[in-house]
Amino acid sequence: MFPISQVIRKVNSRCALIPFITAGYPNLQTTKEALLMLDHNGADVIELGIPYADALADGPIIQESSRVALGQGVYTDQILNMVKSVYNRLNSPIVIFTYYNPILAQGIVNFVTKVSASGAKGLIIPDLPLEEADYMIELCKNYKIELILFISPTSSEARIESIISKSLGCIYLVSRTGVTGLSNEISNQVDQLAIKIKQKTDKLIILGFGISNVNHAKDVSEWKIDGIVIGSAFVKLISECNKDMGLEKISSFCKQVKKVIT
Repeated sequence: MFPISQVIRKVNSRCALIPFITAGYPNLQTTKEALLMLDHNGADVIELGIPYADALADGPIIQESSRVALGQGVYTDQILNMVKSVYNRLNSPIVIFTYYNPILAQGIVNFVTKVSASGAKGLIIPDLPLEEADYMIELCKNYKIELILFISPTSSEARIESIISKSLGCIYLVSRTGVTGLSNEISNQVDQLAIKIKQKTDKLIILGFGISNVNHAKDVSEWKIDGIVIGSAFVKLISECNKDMGLEKISSFCKQVKKVIT
C-alpha cells in the first residue's frame, strides 16, 4: 500500500483531515513552523503547494499567496530542502501540490527524484493530462510516491473508470468545477458521486475545493469519503495576521475541524 493511503486508512476518525498551505507564504520559515503546528494539532496528511504564477485550479486567496511567495524568490528547490529539514519531525506525511509545466521545465525524472529525496510521500498535479499520466505513475511507483489523480463532477463514466484503474490508492474528488476557494455550501450531488465511485472501487476518496469552515467539514465527514482537504481557509488565516497570530489561528482552526470529524 502507498504511504498516503496507508496513513488515511489508519485514521481514527470519520475521515482524515488534510490541510493545504502555500509554501513560502508569507515566507519559508513560517511555512516550516506551520507544518509543525498543523501536525501537532490534528492534521493527518498535509498538502503543500509549490507557488506557481499560472495556477489555473487555484482561487484568488491561494493565487495571491503564490504571488507573494514568488515575489520573494521562493522556488522549488528551496521548498523541497525545507521539507527535507522538517519531515522527520512530522507524523503527518506531506503531499506536494504542483502544476505540470514546472515539472516539465525541471525534467520529470529530476523533479520526482527531488521530491523523493525531500521525504514527501505524495504528489498532486491538477493539470496532468490523463493521457500522459502513465509514465508519471510508473515513475512515482518506483520512488514510492503516491500520485493522486483527480475526478470532477463533470468527469465522464469512461474517464472515471480510467482514473480508478490508474490510481495508486487515493483519488481526489473535486467538489465543484472551477477553482479552489471559500464557499457557502457544498453540493450534496458530490456525495452521490462519491457513493458511485465507492461502488466501483475500494480505493480511498479525498474531497477538496470549497470546504472552508467547521460546519462544511462536519457535514462532509458524514459522506462516503475518506479525507477532506481544506486550503483557502488555512491560507486566509495566515494572511490576516502577523506571523505568530496567524500560526495560532491555523492551529486553533485545525483543532476545531479535527474535533467535529472525529
